[in-house]
Amino acid sequence: MNARPLIAVLALATGTLVAAPSHAEATLKCTMRFDLASWSILYKHASGTGTITCANGTHLKVKLTANGGGLSVGKSSIKDGKANFSHVMSIDETLGTYVAAEASMGLPKSGEAQVMTKGEVNMSLAGAGKGFGLGVTLGGMTIEKVP
Repeated sequence: MNARPLIAVLALATGTLVAAPSHAEATLKCTMRFDLASWSILYKHASGTGTITCANGTHLKVKLTANGGGLSVGKSSIKDGKANFSHVMSIDETLGTYVAAEASMGLPKSGEAQVMTKGEVNMSLAGAGKGFGLGVTLGGMTIEKVP
């Protein structure tokens, strides 16, 4: 057996590990628990509250507001939903406005999952809810620190 292919694979793997960006190691794991209520008739609005907690022990109480437009009609609520943030270096990076597109169809709505983005920071939301919805919307969700 020729050892050259094995040596080449090991060298490539080692080079890949060494070349990995150092900021990836500094990424902070943050999650959010939230309650959210929404309604839509062409225009979609949602509001709620939540708590963001990070692995380093920091936490924030937050207010959630989402607005969007499109062809939609519905009303729903999510209790004890969960969101995960990626590419976060500090809890402050979780604040701001995230952009999302959504398509929904459900009666009653049994669950919702969505991925939103704000520059390099991504947020994936999931939660079980009640209500109904039909349509397509484009909009954003703003997360603000509660004073």
